[in-house]
Amino acid sequence: MSARSPLPVSKDQDNGSRDIFGSLHDRIDRVFEDFTRGFSLPSTLSHSGSRAFGMAPRVDVSEDENKLTVSLELPGVEEKDVNITLADNVLTIKGEKKSEIEEKKKDYHLVEREYGRFQRSIRLPYEVETDQVSAHYDKGVLEISLPKSEDIKKKAKTIKIQT
Repeated sequence: MSARSPLPVSKDQDNGSRDIFGSLHDRIDRVFEDFTRGFSLPSTLSHSGSRAFGMAPRVDVSEDENKLTVSLELPGVEEKDVNITLADNVLTIKGEKKSEIEEKKKDYHLVEREYGRFQRSIRLPYEVETDQVSAHYDKGVLEISLPKSEDIKKKAKTIKIQT
């Protein structure tokens, strides 16, 4: 009775040998990519000795015929701690979520909340009316409205397919 390997086996085209390690390596890479998707990795230790995390706020970008809208989730971040710039068709949002940790000695068993600085930069697909850009912050969600330039609206054209 022969034992069957649970690992996928592929044939090497040059010499017909089995390449189980390449396939296994690819599968392990995919497992770690899937597992870590959406997580920030810990950075260096902060001055208090606790782990400091680099935040990466979630972003939604939507478009209609008149504008581009960028929405970011920034729970626990105060409006005064957010800076928005637009230069060379790149929208950059920087900020900081400040820690509320007291200096009392506590025994933490689990810490998942993140504190620290963040930055997201988004290259815009076209020119916008920079003097009409607006931002609104409500309940931890920042929404930035970027009206399309008049030139872009004029250039946009629907092309009918002929049969």
